[in-house]
Amino acid sequence: MAKVALDEIDHQILDILIDNTRVPFTDISKRLLISAGTVHVRVKKMEDAGIIRGSSLNLDYVKLGYSFIAYVGIFLEKTSATEAVINALRNIPYITVAHITTGKFNIFCKVRAKDTHHAKEVIFKIDDVPGVSRTETMISLEESINDKKRLMHSIFSEI
Repeated sequence: MAKVALDEIDHQILDILIDNTRVPFTDISKRLLISAGTVHVRVKKMEDAGIIRGSSLNLDYVKLGYSFIAYVGIFLEKTSATEAVINALRNIPYITVAHITTGKFNIFCKVRAKDTHHAKEVIFKIDDVPGVSRTETMISLEESINDKKRLMHSIFSEI
């Protein structure tokens, strides 16, 4: 896939949108001293190129009662079951992320739960998925880094 060329204005627009995806284009244009139409055209260009894919809503899971995070490594009976297991995991809404991996686990998941009891129920559901041999769970004590901006700035410095 061809790399899309972004200039400094594109970088600045992305920088603002990463902080808050709901910033109106008129506010971005005032901050960058360009027209709102220019912001719109550039955002549309980045959407068409697949650089911007939708927008995200950041929730405070603690305030919603889902402060418990566990990471679950899944061992499969056979690697040929990977697709079927992934499809079954999609039916467990408390699994927020799943990666097919190399190394120790076949699949690695992030689970959001209310507490340890709820996490146990979710993990037991994962264990019951046909094709899962066993699981190994790690409990997150704290999410210390969750910062897309640092990565974005590092990528911008490379391109």
